[in-house]
Amino acid sequence: MQSSADRQDRYEYPAHWEADVVLRDGGTARIRPITIDDADRLVSFYEQVSDESKYYRFFAPYPRLSAKDVHRFTHHDFVDRVGLAATIGGEFIATVRYDRIGADGMPASVPADEAEVAFLVQDAHQGRGVASALLEHIAAVARERGIRRFAAEVLPANTKMIKVFTDAGYTQKRSFEDGVVRLEFDLEPTDRSLAVQRAREQRAEARSVRRLLAPGSVAVIGVGRAPGGVGRSVLGNIRDGGYGGLLHAVNQAFPEDCKEIDGVPAHRSVRDIDGPVDLAVIAVPADHVPAVVAECGEHGVQGLVVLSAGYAESGPDGRERQRALVRHARAYGMRLIGPNAFGIINTAPGVRLNASLAPEMPRPGRIGMFAQSGAIGIALLSRLHRRGGGVTGVTGVSTFVSAGNRADVSGNDVLQYWYDDPETDVALMYLESIGNPRKFTRLARRTAAAKPLVVVQGVGSAPQGHAVRATRLPHATVSALLRQAGVLRVDTITELVDTGLLLARQPLPAGPRVTILGNSESLGVLAYDRCLAEGLRPSRPLDLTTAATAEDFHRALGAALADDTCDAVVVTAIPAIGEGSPGDAELAQALRSAAAAVPGKPVLVVHVELGGLAEALSAAASTAPQAVERTPGTAGTEGAAPPFRPAGRLPAEGAASDKAIPAYPAAERAVRALAEAVKYGQWRREAAEPGKVPEYDDIDEKGAARLIGELLARGEGLTISAAETCELLGKYGIPVRQALPAPTADAAADAARTLGYPVALKATAPHLRHRADLGGVRLDLADEEQLRRAYAELTELFGAPEELRPVVQGMAPRGVDTVVRAVIDPAAGAVLSFGLAGAASQLLGDMAHRLVPVTDREATSLVRAIRTAPLLFGWRGSTPVDTPALEELLLRVSRLVDDHPEVVAVTLEPVVVAPHGVSVLGATLRLAPPPARDDLGPRTMPAY
Repeated sequence: MQSSADRQDRYEYPAHWEADVVLRDGGTARIRPITIDDADRLVSFYEQVSDESKYYRFFAPYPRLSAKDVHRFTHHDFVDRVGLAATIGGEFIATVRYDRIGADGMPASVPADEAEVAFLVQDAHQGRGVASALLEHIAAVARERGIRRFAAEVLPANTKMIKVFTDAGYTQKRSFEDGVVRLEFDLEPTDRSLAVQRAREQRAEARSVRRLLAPGSVAVIGVGRAPGGVGRSVLGNIRDGGYGGLLHAVNQAFPEDCKEIDGVPAHRSVRDIDGPVDLAVIAVPADHVPAVVAECGEHGVQGLVVLSAGYAESGPDGRERQRALVRHARAYGMRLIGPNAFGIINTAPGVRLNASLAPEMPRPGRIGMFAQSGAIGIALLSRLHRRGGGVTGVTGVSTFVSAGNRADVSGNDVLQYWYDDPETDVALMYLESIGNPRKFTRLARRTAAAKPLVVVQGVGSAPQGHAVRATRLPHATVSALLRQAGVLRVDTITELVDTGLLLARQPLPAGPRVTILGNSESLGVLAYDRCLAEGLRPSRPLDLTTAATAEDFHRALGAALADDTCDAVVVTAIPAIGEGSPGDAELAQALRSAAAAVPGKPVLVVHVELGGLAEALSAAASTAPQAVERTPGTAGTEGAAPPFRPAGRLPAEGAASDKAIPAYPAAERAVRALAEAVKYGQWRREAAEPGKVPEYDDIDEKGAARLIGELLARGEGLTISAAETCELLGKYGIPVRQALPAPTADAAADAARTLGYPVALKATAPHLRHRADLGGVRLDLADEEQLRRAYAELTELFGAPEELRPVVQGMAPRGVDTVVRAVIDPAAGAVLSFGLAGAASQLLGDMAHRLVPVTDREATSLVRAIRTAPLLFGWRGSTPVDTPALEELLLRVSRLVDDHPEVVAVTLEPVVVAPHGVSVLGATLRLAPPPARDDLGPRTMPAY
């Protein structure tokens, strides 16, 4: 009988098991199956493992592997016996294997569903999270091969390995016998195992970005001998920015006797540098980059910023060159930003790194910025610089990343870093595309719960050369899903900066009520109109007249902020001429002094050509947005602001009035920023109580699964029949009103007698379906005479019954016609959509969307999110309909597609929402094998 160790050539090499992973310390490793060709690597790896680690693995002294051992550990059938290795630079740093066993603990084959698992990690790489990553991947492989449970025997002293198993989050049990700890655990992912996996993912990816943004030493490779050029410019920017670490200039063309350039130590190769190099900035032609990457990898460089162009942006050859670059960097455990990058900036006092083409270091601040292209990066930095100089005063950057082609480090990675970065209060991102919408929305939701995330979303394709699944969802749908995740989505770079500055400088508003005051009636009216247009609730503007003094502004602002019916204040100001007119500094101090009395409410200034005022307003302290609890009547002394101090008598350093007040040159810009802050504040309050996914006792999940299995046995993907659709929906408590075919007038009459009058007669041909406006639907047919007359009219107008496909259906109670849809997108996941049937959704695109699973609170907001929602709530005296019943229907559809990912598309149309109850009059449902879900599998980096 042939052993499983001799059957490897019977099974195709499972290339899809190969993956790059980010380790706990931010480095990378490659995981792949072990093959026959790995004998020498295995022996070399084992020789570098300590005797103690060998003892823990084999429970006895085991100094070297025998030839039989090497054969056994490199020959696998990839079904019953599997080995995976973690590699860096092509060499093994850790291995894991499983062997399928039967109930007696002896080697077995399918259908046995248990396996023994064992690890071995080089001592030099222990503590880096290698074993945890290998466990995730070997568990995924085992599930794919029908294994449902792992068993592991570990010596009690091997506490590190016991911790790997116990911390993984799987359901497990432990026993102790004969001096050995035996662990058994199910491989089905649990909520806890997914939470553990995602927490590890966040820490690892954040640290990988931190290693790039806060290096202890930097080498710029490609520094020209003559002034100018990219490399020489970046070297000067790093030096002039005040970088606190070690800096090196590298160019293989430097003369042998060249020891420094521009005061920076010069070297002909990275290999010539004494000591470690944490970050290499590469500015050499693309065809020289591979040799440079190899030198960096061999020297132990931790990360790369590749400024060089000539990659995916240049065409197919460049795309292949880019893929090779990423594979090459990852092989050495390095992450890279770029290629074709503009660079990175970190303004933290202990770092001060300007490894970019920006000639000046931005002002330090609390705003993190990410962009893909250099042009957008320049625009973001320049706008923020201009705002700092003349419009809103000093507000700066914490970190800036312009990722170029973002072949490796992407916006998702930077978002992981910003999530717990204490130096960043607000995140601004310009995303030309979203390569992994499912992951981005998950990360965005978590980040937005802690700090604002403002995004300009482009409509481009996925990153060139990036092997990700493109979403099939429309741009508007993706935008709606981002808003559901708490993302503030704006349309332009100007709006991005406007909104970011407000959120960085002011607390979140508690609601939409806005007080407008100032010395310009026309500017106040303009602000009022814009508030109405943005869905805010402004009070009538308070005109202080052009004769208003600084004391008048102070008094009016203090009173507005102390008013419990006010959530935010917009101050309008124009230059005034006259002896009593306040100067810029005096007016700024008046506004800041009044705002300090009630720090829990945001204040914005709309000004006209008041550069001095804008600068004076911006003495920023901490820019963390805060939602302050307020008790009516406690906002200041007896509800009023403290006395105004004239300019020159400033409060003590660190007082509350040091908070900056943002100023805007136009009312529409200020109000748009305020509207986004109101939406974000509302989302934060709702996110604190996200609701729950209800349980329904009448749902037959197992019965639905059996039915789906039977239907899928007929084919890979199919739209099931009307009867099958009704049966499957019925398993989830979603009744569909019966419709009987009527191929003849007599059949129509028989159907009506079965259903009972009154009935509807409908043509279901594709070009007439749901088109009552074309005359293909006749309603309220009270008797057989009316039915036969309607049947004759339909056939006369539209053709033979074979073309019309008429059906007879019992009349539903009158109400509002709506449509409910759910679809599984390979990139974004399952999406539930709702809108009114007909022109509202088809012509105007008035649909609202939520990611599945939908909670009860989300179902409530989904119904109210469409622009035509008033029609459901008694618009113009109509009878309100049963929205709670509609929400329950949405929740049941959400449960169906969440419980059964084989349901890849479902449409309920029309759904008539009556004053009491809902009626589903039509339904279509498509089944297919469920698409792969990368968010439930092991951690991996995007593949190349």
